[in-house]
Amino acid sequence: MSDLVQKSINTLRLLAVDAVEKAKSGHPGAPLALSPLTYLLYHDVMKHNPADHKWIDRDRFVLSNGHASALLYSVLHLSGYDVPLDQVKSFRQWHSITPGHPEYGETPGVEVTTGPLGQGLAMSVGLAIAEKHMAARFNQPEMKIVDHHTYVMCGDGDLMEGISHEAASLAGTLKLGKLIVFYDDNLISLDGPTELSFTEDVTRRFEGYHWQVLHVADGNDLDALRKAIKEAQAETEKPTLVRVRTVIGYGSPHAGTSKVHGEALGAENTKKTKEALGFPPEESFYIPECAAADWGTIKPKGEQSQEEWKALIAKYKVAHPDLANEFERTVKGELAADFAKNIKPFSIEKPVATRNAGQVVMQALYNTVPELIGGAADLTASTKTIFKESTNFHIDPNGRNIFFGVREFGMAAAVNGMAAHGGLIPFGSTFFVFSDYMRNAIRLASLMSTHSLFIFTHDSIGLGEDGPTHQPVEQLMSLRAIPQLTDFRPADANETAECWKIALQRKSASFMALSRQDLPVLDPEKAKGASKGAYVLEDAADAQIVLIATGSEISLALKALPELKAAGISAKVVSMPSFRLFDEQDEAYKASVLPANLPKLAIEAGATMGWYKYLGGNGAVIGIDRFGASAPAPIVFEKLGFNTANIVEHAKKLTGK
Repeated sequence: MSDLVQKSINTLRLLAVDAVEKAKSGHPGAPLALSPLTYLLYHDVMKHNPADHKWIDRDRFVLSNGHASALLYSVLHLSGYDVPLDQVKSFRQWHSITPGHPEYGETPGVEVTTGPLGQGLAMSVGLAIAEKHMAARFNQPEMKIVDHHTYVMCGDGDLMEGISHEAASLAGTLKLGKLIVFYDDNLISLDGPTELSFTEDVTRRFEGYHWQVLHVADGNDLDALRKAIKEAQAETEKPTLVRVRTVIGYGSPHAGTSKVHGEALGAENTKKTKEALGFPPEESFYIPECAAADWGTIKPKGEQSQEEWKALIAKYKVAHPDLANEFERTVKGELAADFAKNIKPFSIEKPVATRNAGQVVMQALYNTVPELIGGAADLTASTKTIFKESTNFHIDPNGRNIFFGVREFGMAAAVNGMAAHGGLIPFGSTFFVFSDYMRNAIRLASLMSTHSLFIFTHDSIGLGEDGPTHQPVEQLMSLRAIPQLTDFRPADANETAECWKIALQRKSASFMALSRQDLPVLDPEKAKGASKGAYVLEDAADAQIVLIATGSEISLALKALPELKAAGISAKVVSMPSFRLFDEQDEAYKASVLPANLPKLAIEAGATMGWYKYLGGNGAVIGIDRFGASAPAPIVFEKLGFNTANIVEHAKKLTGK
């Protein structure tokens, strides 16, 4: 290693140390250990252009051990991304673009939000799936317009998390040869030596997942790292794990111990670290001119790489104009103007389960939204989320059906990675109760505002005989509580179609809760009101009460109207398929749907928490604040109060009848 390269690496190390020290918060140990590998990747290996961090054919870099974010911000600054030094100095501060953990959309060069351990690795699987699928769809002989790798750094904590098992198993099954993961094998966790809690044979574990596993004995040995990377790139049928032995906190007084993991070094130890690495101990955020010049070579190389790619694209447009137009449209995230043209209204004559309606809608979208891709967690036949005309991705990467297996958390994270990649609209599906396995990934999808779609079926006690282990109760309100996540619980087949259209158009994270059981089909014209989140389904000029319901309970509310009328109560029915959409409407519209002067009765087969903000001072909820029961669905509904008699009784109390 030349003196110049060593100085460039140490510049990176100490920028990260200074950022943590100034913030008095953060993780200096991993940046001190991983800077040589990071330098090699950004300076010599990766195809990227700091001037255009959204270039679709760039290599992706994911810092799965996101607590080492000071390393990422420092390398982005040095490489020429739009991360000014003042932002590095503002690490972990209000309104900076250098938050405590990397956040997608906040910082140029951050590919996905990481920090919850294991999810960066799992989202990288999604990034690699997206690359492989788009390459299969768009590449032509001698014209590889999609051809990039996904590079990941992870630590012991990532590999301890259960999601890493799901993700790694899936990646091996799908033969994601362009996924290269560097394992920071430093023998230290926050609690102390890894022998306290992590003694498995990582090499044999990943070989069992059908990965190639390579070893680098010293994380400071650039030649050995470079050799391993070339070997990883040469393997096209298997993802690669590179075990890199490092010393956490390299160069610091507490190197090799847990003391350097999760807190600033302190003023004195920072000076000693700088002295050990040959830097002026009193200087902070010091970038030697020679190091700056060395790092400065990255941007011109990246610009040249992108210009060469643009020249290839120009030839591609001439040779394959239709494909080129599709590529450009999907990369921009634009839907085809007529994407919904094949979605037809459902007849009101025959009841349809909303999961079955969802399948019909997906088939109607197959040709008009070719960027729609996904699958289920080994429940394709139950969730009805399969494209009948498509091949399967694990056999043919051009296929749009992905069999995720029973890996709900890994599936959700992979969906997020695919969405963050760009060019695709991915979805993942399972029973609604298992959304709990996926929750943290759904939360990250919402935080990132990625176009991730989560399709849940068997949405309530309507599941019936499988009982409370499989009957969702609290899940609906729990997911509605996540900021920026759009909820959909359609009342029928036509609302389901409308919800699908909206979910595709919103370009952000959303979920659908669909029924197992058949439901009466509503007027397709009225169902268009779903776009506003809630709408008056059945009006009454002299209404004395408003019945608000979602999903399968809408048909129950409508069924109660004659009995209410017989009791002298005039009611209007409001369908509310989406809290989020309704909350986005103006006050005048909301008041027209839910007049303040009328009592309101909400009916939903789920937790009651969350409804009261819509009810005002005179309202009630027929819901479920207990677990369900194993029995045929009609009996469970009846026993838990979902019947017309209970609606009439509540309505009488609210209206004083």
